[in-house]
Amino acid sequence: MWAGTSVPSLSRVEKLCAVIFEDADLLVVNKPAGLVCHPTKGDQFSSLISRVRLHCDGTASVHLVNRLDRETSGVVLLAKHSEAAGLLGKIWESRAVRKEYLAIVHGRVPGECGLIDQPLGKDSDSIVAIKDCVRADGATAQTEFQVVRYFTRLQEEFSLLKVFPRTGRKHQIRIHLAHLGHPIVGDKIYGLDEDAYLALVQNRLTEAQREKLILPNQALHARSISLEWRGQAREFVAEPDETFRQFAEDDVRRL
Repeated sequence: MWAGTSVPSLSRVEKLCAVIFEDADLLVVNKPAGLVCHPTKGDQFSSLISRVRLHCDGTASVHLVNRLDRETSGVVLLAKHSEAAGLLGKIWESRAVRKEYLAIVHGRVPGECGLIDQPLGKDSDSIVAIKDCVRADGATAQTEFQVVRYFTRLQEEFSLLKVFPRTGRKHQIRIHLAHLGHPIVGDKIYGLDEDAYLALVQNRLTEAQREKLILPNQALHARSISLEWRGQAREFVAEPDETFRQFAEDDVRRL
């Protein structure tokens, strides 16, 4: 599954960001897990957008076309100027974009595929201010998934899924899979203990919590984005990092 499916990079993989594709209008990178997209109060390497500006020698007014959560890795598109940002924004709003994610979840997801069609809104009962949930008065949200395989690690069964979000709500994939009863491994908000998120931001995450999370970042990876750009069908692909791959491939039982 992993070998031979990546889109070749048109420039070298740099320390700043792994470049998947680049031309005069568009830059596509593989964002690592643990890196925020937006600028922070940290140094010039502390966010994806600041690293991209360095990559572009500070000359490009880059715009994020899509965004990923801090702990989600994978394909991010950036427009290198305002005209490209406008065109890509219209493509995104038209929903003429196909996104594929990979997720490792707890437990054995039944069946070969499914569609989660549940509205999402704010979780007013949560101690985490940014947490949303499935609620009847929420916004429409749909997530399609396919089971790739099951595997056993640490005396527990897991499922590797391909996930195709049909809508783009905040934390949609994470909420829907948790609602299904199969939270993403390492998810500190929608996983097994939401206090793990507060413990992380308050710098009090214990070893017991780390062991319960299993992985340092949530096992969610934006593997590919497909769209038509400049009259040509394009697919941009990035495979998950070594930590994700090793966890998913060891002791696997293929379908």
